[in-house]
Amino acid sequence: MSSKIVSSYSSVALIALFGGGLMLNTALVYPQSAGVGVSTNVTNKSSSGASTMGSASSTARFNKADEKLVMQLAQANIAEINTAKLAEQKSKNDQVKTLAKKMMEDHTKALDELKQLAQIKGMTLPTEPDRQQKLVESRLTSLSGEKFDKQYVEQIAERARKGEHKLLLQVGAKAQDMELKNYATKTLAVIESQQQLVKDTSRSIESGSHGKSDSGASGGGGMNEKSPPAYGQ
Repeated sequence: MSSKIVSSYSSVALIALFGGGLMLNTALVYPQSAGVGVSTNVTNKSSSGASTMGSASSTARFNKADEKLVMQLAQANIAEINTAKLAEQKSKNDQVKTLAKKMMEDHTKALDELKQLAQIKGMTLPTEPDRQQKLVESRLTSLSGEKFDKQYVEQIAERARKGEHKLLLQVGAKAQDMELKNYATKTLAVIESQQQLVKDTSRSIESGSHGKSDSGASGGGGMNEKSPPAYGQ
């Protein structure tokens, strides 16, 4: 009798052991059905959350200080585009026209990139230069010939020293938005690349002016007129 009881208990133990092993195998093969994988879901959620946060960061609006800098950058680019158009229309000097073409291309591209960034940030850019820049444009409109050429090139050089170049340095140093900082760094390199062409064009104009001035002086008909004040003066 006791041997039968022992035998029964042994059978029950074997069945329990077999059943437990089967459940363990099932959990390993199908972890989700066994309640495993909670940590995976948490990881996915945090990963999704990080992605969403990154997207939100890139579309976050500019703060007030950055917004002001963006406005000034837009106006500076518009001013360069407008005066370049004048130079293409009014100048008879091939080097001045070449410079104007480069200014037009560089600043149109810079303005387009700024527009894209502003659109992402939900900001509307100005469509006109500021009052001082309009005044410079008006002065240039009233000039022609060599006077126009000389003044146009001087304005570009002046803006490079005190205008957009200085503004881009300020943006790189003070802006809070990283995409705006990156824009400033990229555009600053473009502005600096223009400077050699500006210098070469200026030398060419000065050389031509001196030659005609010397010729006029020898003939007794030379004139020495003062050009309008440079940008920002």
